[in-house]
Amino acid sequence: MITVTDTTAATTAAAEPLKRLSDEGVSIWLDDLSRERVTSGNLAELIEKRHVVGVTTNPSIFQAAIGAGVGYEEQLAELAVRGVTVDEAVRMMTTADVRAAADVLRPVYEATAGRDGRVSIEVDPRLAHDTAATVAEAKQLAWLVDRPNVMIKIPATRAGLPAITEVIGLGISVNVTLIFSLERYREVMDAYLAGLEKAKEAGHDLASIHSVASFFVSRVDTEIDKRLTRLGTDDALALKGRAALANARLAYAAYEEVFSSGRWSALAAAGARKQRPLWASTGVKDPAYKSTLYVDELVAPGTVNTMPETTLLATAEHGDITGDTVTGGYARARADLAALEALGISYDEVVRRLEDEGVAKFEAAWQDLLAAVGKSLDGKGADA
Repeated sequence: MITVTDTTAATTAAAEPLKRLSDEGVSIWLDDLSRERVTSGNLAELIEKRHVVGVTTNPSIFQAAIGAGVGYEEQLAELAVRGVTVDEAVRMMTTADVRAAADVLRPVYEATAGRDGRVSIEVDPRLAHDTAATVAEAKQLAWLVDRPNVMIKIPATRAGLPAITEVIGLGISVNVTLIFSLERYREVMDAYLAGLEKAKEAGHDLASIHSVASFFVSRVDTEIDKRLTRLGTDDALALKGRAALANARLAYAAYEEVFSSGRWSALAAAGARKQRPLWASTGVKDPAYKSTLYVDELVAPGTVNTMPETTLLATAEHGDITGDTVTGGYARARADLAALEALGISYDEVVRRLEDEGVAKFEAAWQDLLAAVGKSLDGKGADA
């Protein structure tokens, strides 16, 4: 639901934590999109007043937006008359929304030389374990949206890694999603560098290729906190709410290492851009935690934080932005993850489960979306 409508001086004052966050080098992206958000002017208002400089989408977001039906009636009627398949209808509606949002964000894209002003759209989650199909879908989405500020989201599955390399090699900007583990994150960065090397060999302008790596945060705490609660000891309970931050901070340490390597330096000399870490799933799931926990505690230069609107508004109202809260915490982060292992909680098993569940959740949302659109098309066809 769209909630930002005020235009008073109080709005500007409330947004100060967001300005401080932006000044610290964190790009604020909105993790939500709907046709109503674009046509009502709400997205433009968030850009103007809330320092939003990008948008991310996923199958769950589209399922909620299109499932609600607001703003899609005319297009659904036209698609029904044409007799398109459900899959084609979903693609036409989602790419139309992304294209419209990209147009709203185009001035940001131009002002930041392509660094921000981005809108992400994900490949069909049913293709997450098929490399060739993912590449084909990414090319099709880039063609359908037809905007320079689109990013194609590819999941960091085993099959997704070579797809990332191939798509980057074609000169298409990529948002790598569903990253949970440090090992997989290193593989994602390697896939990006390999893609840049292919792009360079093919003669593409490396400066025009951008990428972010979406490292998921709150879901890590949700899964590990359940296990800590079951253990119930003082040592276990003291670790609640610390695993996700530790994981993300060590991901940033890996980012610093990879993007200071000789391999990276050679690409940077050719105009390549760093693949920025993006903190995803930053809305807290446990009401016992401060609503801005995964914003306040993950401030570091050269990062992106994509927030649901509730987290964006909470940060504007009571975010506590005090500077870099990442790079000074590496030692504690390592100690926290080691303490979890000492309690018998397997990091490798947790992140593997989260990746599998993440793909399954997005596929389920996509299937729900297909079902809802199919029902609407049938109804429109009957009306005709």
